[in-house]
Amino acid sequence: MIVAAIVGVALLLAPFVVGNYWIRVLTTMFMFAALASATNIIAGYTGYPAFGNVVFFGLGAYTTGLAVTKLGTPFWIGLALGALICCLYALVIGFPVLRLRGHYFAIATLGMNEATRALVENLGFTGGGMGLSLPIQRVDVDVLNRHFYFVMLGLVFAAIGTTYCLTRTRLGHGCRAIRSDEEAAASCGVPTTRFKVVAWMLSAVFTGMAGAAYASWVGYIEPPAVFDMSIAVKMFVMMLLGGAATIFGPLLGACVVELIGLMAWSQLLNYHTAALGVIVIAVVIFVPGGLMSLARGLSFRVLLDNIRASRL
Repeated sequence: MIVAAIVGVALLLAPFVVGNYWIRVLTTMFMFAALASATNIIAGYTGYPAFGNVVFFGLGAYTTGLAVTKLGTPFWIGLALGALICCLYALVIGFPVLRLRGHYFAIATLGMNEATRALVENLGFTGGGMGLSLPIQRVDVDVLNRHFYFVMLGLVFAAIGTTYCLTRTRLGHGCRAIRSDEEAAASCGVPTTRFKVVAWMLSAVFTGMAGAAYASWVGYIEPPAVFDMSIAVKMFVMMLLGGAATIFGPLLGACVVELIGLMAWSQLLNYHTAALGVIVIAVVIFVPGGLMSLARGLSFRVLLDNIRASRL
């Protein structure tokens, strides 16, 4: 608890101490931590690899962008609308798509993302392939950077808090039962389809809010950027690297991937992607349960050593 309190205070004070460059780095890190945590709900706890989850990132971004530009709504209302649209989209699409399993479900979500992206590109009011420019926010740069820093940090806290509560509810237990054996869970009375849809809706809400905040942060969005599959790949890598079906694993994975990527970019300009890939592969091979399993193992060994020492 003391360590968590110290880390929390440090995160709250960081944007007033570090420069704008590091604020942007941390903001990006928090955004991907929220995305990885959202993916963890449907893929980690429920066992459904939603590789096309980035569709909600794009939907959230465009919903907020259109609300702000066309309707003149404030940012917070646009954020809420983005979350609502993504939740409803997951509800409508979820019932037919979540009847698929394994790689069939994964391919269906990829198709869903590409279909939605094509639709946005061909609708006139979305800006089409030209993208959408959001109104310039006429505030000091330092204030703007801190604003979105705290928005993304708040999303991380909300996603982690929701995951923590999920693990202690009937829904969370049902999702883990579905991941272990869906037929057995259904035979025990678990409403599998309903639980899967609710889990996907929760995942969609946080993914959509991250996309909404991103759109307002960068001020310009286009379909190739917000429906980009590389975002989905990064979300999955962070979740698996930190530890799937763990509460803090996605956050740890996001921190490691972003920091390693930053160091690789600065030291290995032409080979930074390859270096990052090698590091991630090594961790997955040697620590298949993610970094959280390694941390738990070390903590368990320390506990055993303390018990043995006390007996002596």
